[in-house]
Amino acid sequence: MTPFGARVRELRKAKGVTQADMAAALGVSGAYLSALEHGRRGRPSWYLLQRMIGYLGIIWDEAEELERLADLSHPRITVETGGLSPEATLLANRLADGIGRLTADEIERIMAILDAAPGTGKRETS
Repeated sequence: MTPFGARVRELRKAKGVTQADMAAALGVSGAYLSALEHGRRGRPSWYLLQRMIGYLGIIWDEAEELERLADLSHPRITVETGGLSPEATLLANRLADGIGRLTADEIERIMAILDAAPGTGKRETS
């Protein structure tokens, strides 16, 4: 599940609606909405994201957070390492190969290292 999918699910449940009801209101299939929530589909279009924000009745900070999470939640990413050190390329490839085997604690430790690195931008959590 992506951070975007988790947040959509949380907001949908707080509103007390099913996936099927929300999907029908948005004009998408229940299977598509389920795939978005579970991270099996890429980011929604800007237009669909705006419809989701309207349907969920969120404004300002919550809407911006959902847009930010959508930007950060593409389930398939590409990392450009051209021009970086061989070690950076090795790190990117090892992370791609091993991310599915990392524990939640190991992921949190890696995130803490990135948070502390200059210029990487402290992550925001919901």
